[in-house]
This record gives sequence, C-alpha cells and structure tokens, in this order.
Amino acid sequence: MKSDTAITLSNVRLALGSARFSFDGTLPGGQITAVVGPSGSGKSTLLNLVAGFEKPDAGRILIGAEDVTAWHPSQRPVSLVFQDNNLFAHLDLASNVGLGISPSLRLSASEKVAVDEALQRVGLEGFGKRLPATLSGGERQRAAFARALVRRKPVLLLDEPFAALDPELRVAMRALLKELHAETGNTVLIVTHDPDEVQRTADHVLTLRHGEIVATGAVDWS
Repeated sequence: MKSDTAITLSNVRLALGSARFSFDGTLPGGQITAVVGPSGSGKSTLLNLVAGFEKPDAGRILIGAEDVTAWHPSQRPVSLVFQDNNLFAHLDLASNVGLGISPSLRLSASEKVAVDEALQRVGLEGFGKRLPATLSGGERQRAAFARALVRRKPVLLLDEPFAALDPELRVAMRALLKELHAETGNTVLIVTHDPDEVQRTADHVLTLRHGEIVATGAVDWS
C-alpha cells in the first residue's frame, strides 16, 4: 500500500555560512525519489532539513499533513542511513541495530527476533555479536541499513547509502530496498550520483542546483 506521507517544503530558506538554500516543492508519498545534482547543490542539506538536523530560517516542512518544522529529530516519522554509518564502536551489531527500536536497548523477545531478521535480510546473519571494528566498510553500512529497517518509519532518508559497496553487493542492496518498499509503501528519498541507481531504483527524481530545486518528475523506465 502506498503511503500518504508526501514531503512538502514550503518556501524553506536556510543560510549555512556563505551558502544559501531555497527549497519549495512537494515530493510524492509512497514513492522512491532520487535526489540528484552536483556537489554542493544542497542534496544532504535537504535531507537534514527533512530529518530535523537543520532548522530552516523561514518556511515550513510538512510530512503528510503534519507540520514538523519545529519537531525534534526524534519526534519525526523518519529513519536515516547516511554515508557515515554512525555505529557505536563499543556495541556489537545486534545492539547497534537494536538502538533503532529502543535507545535503552530493553528489547522484548519479538524485538530481538526483528533485529536478527533485519541482519539476515542485509546479508549479516550470524554477525550480531561482532563489533564494528571487525567489519569491512560495506558490512558496517549494511548494519546501518538494518537499523533503519527495524524502525519501520513511513519515511526513509538515504544519503548515498551504497556508495561504499562493491558493484555486486550494491545491486543486491538496491533490490532489497525495492523489495522493502514494495512491502511497506514507504516514502523514500535517496541521494545518489549514480545514474544507473536512479534508473533502476527510483520512481521520481528531484534535481538540485545552487541550493534550489530546478526540476522534478517521474523516472522514465522505458
């Protein structure tokens, strides 16, 4: 089922040092939208605004019908996978993934099963007791993706999540993203520099230049 959690940036303005960003538009709910554009165009900034890590100087951000502009990141119906996998070095993988369910790590038996299933789905079955330092960069990124899976939020933000993976694994993770999207109908924003990733993964594309949205539209799969 498609989600109704469209993301609306209504006359959003933000200044970060000398950089100026101006976003105005609506991203469709229940679709995978690729966010593309040259370096410095505002792709990660746009995701940070939706996630709540940046607060706009003006304008409003809506997720579905809710104005979330003033909401803390923890209050937003959003899961994140950024280039920096943000795993805690002193926690094993099962605990790192479990943080997506409960920051206290007081998990029920069914929640622990959900953690194991998420690790299995990203190809890390049996890795639950491993520490991040014992893993490759690609394995750490897959663990971060597993943590997003267990959160089951209606909006998923991905900032070049597969860039560190080898080509074969990148294809497998794209397929998993599509599979999970088909199951949940969630709203996905994925920042990418890979035209093939846009063509094979996204339903919709958003193009940024110089801190502004310059084009939006459906991906042509023909």
